[in-house]
Amino acid sequence: MTQELLLGHSAHGPEFDEGPRQRPWKFENIGRSHFPITTSVPEVQEWFDQGNTLLHSFWYFEAERSFRWCLKLDPECAMAWWGLARSTRGDRSKQFLTEAVRRKGEASERERMYIEAWEEAFVPELSGAVEVLDEQERKSDDLIAEKLALIAMAYPDDIEAQALLGRYTLRNSSHFGNELIYRSVLAEEELHPGAHHYRIHNWDGPEGHYALDSCEIYGRLASYSGHANHMPGHIYSGIGMWQDGAYWMDRATRVEKHYMRERMIFPFNNWNYAHNRNYLSYIQEQLGMAGRALDGARQLLGAPLDPKYNRKEEDSSVFMQGLFALSRGLVKFERWDLVLDGETIPWRDELSDEMWRAYSEGLAHLGQSNLEAAIERLIELKGLESRIEGERLRSRYKLVLGELRGLVAIESGEALKGLALLEEAAEEQLEGWHQANDPPRHPRIVSNVLGEAHLAQRSYVLAAESFERTLLTVKNDGFALSGLARARFALGDDEAASRAFGRLRFVWSDADPRLRWLEDTYELGLEADPIDDSPRTQRRYAYENLASFGPGVWEPYPAPKLDALDPDGSRVTLEDYAGWNIVLVFFLGEQCAHCVEQLVALEDRIAEFDERDVQVIAISGDTPEMNRQSLKMGGLGMVLLSDSDFANAKRFRSYDDFEEMELHSTIFIDRLGRVSWARSGGDPFMDLDFLFAQIDRANGEGPTVSAGEGSIKEEESGL
Repeated sequence: MTQELLLGHSAHGPEFDEGPRQRPWKFENIGRSHFPITTSVPEVQEWFDQGNTLLHSFWYFEAERSFRWCLKLDPECAMAWWGLARSTRGDRSKQFLTEAVRRKGEASERERMYIEAWEEAFVPELSGAVEVLDEQERKSDDLIAEKLALIAMAYPDDIEAQALLGRYTLRNSSHFGNELIYRSVLAEEELHPGAHHYRIHNWDGPEGHYALDSCEIYGRLASYSGHANHMPGHIYSGIGMWQDGAYWMDRATRVEKHYMRERMIFPFNNWNYAHNRNYLSYIQEQLGMAGRALDGARQLLGAPLDPKYNRKEEDSSVFMQGLFALSRGLVKFERWDLVLDGETIPWRDELSDEMWRAYSEGLAHLGQSNLEAAIERLIELKGLESRIEGERLRSRYKLVLGELRGLVAIESGEALKGLALLEEAAEEQLEGWHQANDPPRHPRIVSNVLGEAHLAQRSYVLAAESFERTLLTVKNDGFALSGLARARFALGDDEAASRAFGRLRFVWSDADPRLRWLEDTYELGLEADPIDDSPRTQRRYAYENLASFGPGVWEPYPAPKLDALDPDGSRVTLEDYAGWNIVLVFFLGEQCAHCVEQLVALEDRIAEFDERDVQVIAISGDTPEMNRQSLKMGGLGMVLLSDSDFANAKRFRSYDDFEEMELHSTIFIDRLGRVSWARSGGDPFMDLDFLFAQIDRANGEGPTVSAGEGSIKEEESGL
């Protein structure tokens, strides 16, 4: 590649072309930690501490930004390179770690121990310890934990070594052994964000009540971190405290949306947002808030996409999390017409979607008493078996097939066979529940499906046992409580039925109206006050005002000010194009060959932009005179603007503060003056078909739901 083609790329290598490109700022409300390092620039210590603190909350993107600034100030700081290695993954992480290893001779003995721990785990060819990466021997986490233990022993005052030890023993050590590590750290620093965070992860599951105090402390201590709000929601939902779970998970989504709007970041760049919103939908489902849950799913599906961050195979992509949430909610609440209309769920031509669609539509046909169509979907589902690959997909396939086969068998008059199939599926699902609950992809708890089938067969004892089995694993599940109340009532046990009804009344105290499970239970005529069967008193989610944490819905952010000169030297602003869609392209001048290639490609399809009322504007550091006289640009019909001091590039995040250079950017600004999509850095964006699709989505759809301000109770509910 010639030097000309390297314009817009980092001079330090491709690993710097990704990640944040603008300088960091001082964060508030993320907690505090201090990790002393060797540096020739005192200011570096402050930024290193911030990056380290952000890592304690798994905020890798922003931690990388802080460590990059450390290197801007002190390029030879070995620990800043080590911090970058911890903030990234794959080849980028390995390259950053290699740079740390090269500089470890200038670090202290304690710092060298940290670098060498990661060196042996991830770059064994540098240390000669090739055998440690043998999967039959040990995992990298185990090795790092061993090395951190040695550091903690050698430097007993190093709280960070102890905290990180608690991080790297999470997967492979005793919960109670880990607890002792966290207690040791918190005895020295009672507000250490990492110790509280890792303690929450340690007890994430059926024993989550052990971490309730850390949930409240960590969530408030690091309130600006989406993940710090997310993890308490994890714990609370894991022990059936759905009201508190929704409160914290809703906070998490709002904090993330506030951060994205404030820092001009998109959902596809923010790893935790889609997961937060999907998880919130799941918790809202558990509260009977079907409308809220489905609105949240539609928010994800309506968010802008990016071909780089929306790969089909990635469950974590914004689109996939939205698809999971929407299909799960529609099946769970039996919205069969929407499942079958062929439009509501945006299924793709992918194997996993074929599986979920056959399953969902099979259930929908059964729900509409169309056994023949359900059998057709079951045959279609069975036909996919030979194509199913990968442990995760095979596990999901086995579960959806087992549930649908069981229900079809029952409806076909083979009740014993169908009940046996449901029993097998229910047992397998609950055995792996805590591994799959992030949140669960499968829409229904099959033991509840089995319980309803037993109720239909008038097998009330077996029905009660099925619902109770659900409640042992999924605490305070509203669907199970409804079924248990009905089963116990049919058995003449009014006391047990009333208690189940009271628990249901609390969990579904703000549920959507006309849910059949709630109506069927009310029809029993039982009397019971709401009962909160939780380790401690909960909030009432529906009455919590969460607007101060951020907006309820992600929306495109307002475009920064555009103030540039056209080839005649006249001033041009965005106001000159009010009511137009705009594609704003930051390019690096006529000397940049691949920039010219992009502009020519845009010009070739200018008629398609015109059809969409899109004005294409190209802006660079070239002077108005250069733009006017440029022969290469002379044949272009788009607007050419001059940004000679890069003020516009900086406002639109098309400037690298670390290397002080302009970047390639392609930015779509909608008719309302909002940035609806953008790609900055690396090569110029050339996937114009994708860009047109994003423009069409923006033109054809308004906001998916209301702005979500104020308390949930004040907002419109339902579909």
